Amino acid sequence: MFKRVLPLFLVAVMFLGACAAPATPAAAPTAAPAAATAAPSAGQAITSTQPVTSSQPAASSSAGPIKIGLEIPLTGDFAFEGKGMQQSAQLVVDEDNAAGGLLGRQVQLIVDDDKGDPQQASLVADRMVSNNVIAVIGSYSSSATEPASATYNRAGILQITPSATASRLTTHGYKMFFRTCFPDDRQGLFADEYMSEVLNAKNIAILHDNSTFAQGLANDTKSYAAKYNLNIVYFDALNPKDSDFTPVLTKLKAANPDVVYFTGYYAQYGQLLKQAPSVGFKTQWLGGNGANNTQVAAIAGNANAAGAEFTTEPLPQQLTSDVAKKFLADFQAKYQTVPQDIWWVETAEAYRVVAEAIRETKSTDPKVMAAYLHSDQFKNFPGITGVIQGFDQNGDRIGTDFQAYVIGADGSINVAPKQPPLTAQ
Repeated sequence: MFKRVLPLFLVAVMFLGACAAPATPAAAPTAAPAAATAAPSAGQAITSTQPVTSSQPAASSSAGPIKIGLEIPLTGDFAFEGKGMQQSAQLVVDEDNAAGGLLGRQVQLIVDDDKGDPQQASLVADRMVSNNVIAVIGSYSSSATEPASATYNRAGILQITPSATASRLTTHGYKMFFRTCFPDDRQGLFADEYMSEVLNAKNIAILHDNSTFAQGLANDTKSYAAKYNLNIVYFDALNPKDSDFTPVLTKLKAANPDVVYFTGYYAQYGQLLKQAPSVGFKTQWLGGNGANNTQVAAIAGNANAAGAEFTTEPLPQQLTSDVAKKFLADFQAKYQTVPQDIWWVETAEAYRVVAEAIRETKSTDPKVMAAYLHSDQFKNFPGITGVIQGFDQNGDRIGTDFQAYVIGADGSINVAPKQPPLTAQ
C-alpha cells in the first residue's frame, strides 16, 4: 500500500506516551511459565499456562521480537474453531517473518487457551499482560471476549476480535477494542429480512442459549421483527450443557412456527437438527453465524441437516479478491486443507490489520496503533474478507456483509439460491 502520512495529533500522542512513563515498573510474574521464559525461535508460537499477579504490562522493548497474543479456545466445545484460528494466525505470522518481520523485528505469536470460558478468558488476559504483548487477537466467543476486553483496555493493549459479534461489546467505550467481523445488530436485521422476503415466514421462533452472543443476536433479531411483519410465537433459551433437547423441541412444535432461528453455536444446532425428528417436528431451520460450521452435518447426520440454513458473513469459498486467493492457496499448501469457516480467515485478517497499523505508524505503541485505526488514515484496506472501509468510533468495522447458506444432502454448505436485497448493502 502507498505510505500514508500520519496526522500531527498522532505524532503528539507518540511524544506524550514516551514522556509519561509510569513511575514504577510493572511487577514481574510470580512464576513465569517455562514456555514463556525460554527463548523461542523466530515466529514460534508459545502458550502461557501460569497465572500472574501483575495487571500492568512492562514497557515494550524495541529490541527482540514483537509479541502479539492469540487468545482462542484450544480445548472445550469450541476447540475445532480455535485450532483452525491458530493455523491461520501462524500462517500469516510466518509469512511476515520470512519477509523480514515488522519494522525489522520478528513477530512472536503468544498463544493461550481460554477454553471459551469467561473466567478462563480473564486469566488468559492477565497472562497476556504479563507477557508484554502489544496486541491480542481474540477471542472466539463473545462471552470470553467481553471480560478479557476490560483487562486489555485497562492495560492499554490493542485487541481485535475476529469473531465475537455481540453488539454490546463495542458499547463500553473501550478505545483499544476493534473487530473485523460485523456486529449482530446488522445480522439480526438481515435475518429478519431473509425470513420474511425469501422464506416467506409469518410466524417465527427465536431460540438462543443465554450466552452473550446468542442472547444478543436473539434480541437484535426480535427488535427488527415488526419491521418485516414477523410474528414471534416463541422466544426462549436452551441450556447448552444439556444433551437432550426434546423438551425444547416439543415446545417449539406446539408453537408451530414457519421458521426457527437458532442464534447459538454449531454443536447445539447439530443436536437440534438430529433430535427434531424424534418428536415429529418438521419446520425450516435457520441458524446464526455461530452455526456456521461444517461440523453441523457431522453432528446431525446429512439426512437431518439437509435443507437447514444459516446466516453469516461470506464463507471462504465466496472470497474472490487477489488477497483472498493468495491466502487460501497458502493455507491449502501449508495444511493440505481449506479453512473450514470464515472465523479462521477473519483471524488472519485481524493479524493483518495489526501488522498494517505497525507498518504505517512505524510504531509498536498500542495507543498509537489504536489511534491510527480510528482515524481516516486507515480506510479501504484490501482485506482477505473484502475491503475494510475502516472502523467507527466504537471499533466496529464499517459496513455490512451477510449471506444465507443452506446445507446440502451430502452435508456440503452452499450459498442459498436467493438472497434479500440487504446482502448488497
